[in-house]
Amino acid sequence: MNLPNKITITRILLIPLFLVIVLVDFNWGNMVLFGAEMPVNQFVGALIFIIASTTDWIDGHYARKHNLVTNLGKFLDPLADKLLVTAAFVVLVEMGSAASWIVVVILAREFAVTGLRLVLAGEGKVVAASKLGKIKTWTQIVAICSLLLNNTIFTLIDFRFDQVALWIALFFTILSGWDYFQKNWHAFSETK
Repeated sequence: MNLPNKITITRILLIPLFLVIVLVDFNWGNMVLFGAEMPVNQFVGALIFIIASTTDWIDGHYARKHNLVTNLGKFLDPLADKLLVTAAFVVLVEMGSAASWIVVVILAREFAVTGLRLVLAGEGKVVAASKLGKIKTWTQIVAICSLLLNNTIFTLIDFRFDQVALWIALFFTILSGWDYFQKNWHAFSETK
């Protein structure tokens, strides 16, 4: 197994650690960071999420740079991304930081696009991540980080960046999903 795939597996293994740290009350107390108060375990969980999210860029960059792209990596990388983002959004609903309907829309788009890719893969077609899809991913990560960190820094100027970031992520999630389906609708109209 090559290094990029090991990094991807590390990202998957960080998910249960993230869940336990954020959801189990370890009684570590609270902390204040740039005007935002939060439980210490929530801050530690946010750091784990940030590290895990960063590995997404690292494994992909390293695999492309050193020509180590494998079928296992093509399978594991998007799976790891979806598992991490899904876990984080479900945690945010549990914490009361994100509206459940927004998270349902975001997760529904992920399932729908994955289904579209499976249909196209059955026809031997590969759908690469689009620019909108990459923007969607990064807006989701920014939203999750800002929500996990209780709007740190922006609390000082009384601006709800975390909620604005969530709405921006929702917008790009819907837009990129529409883009994928609009460009690949032919997969559903073709008969065998």
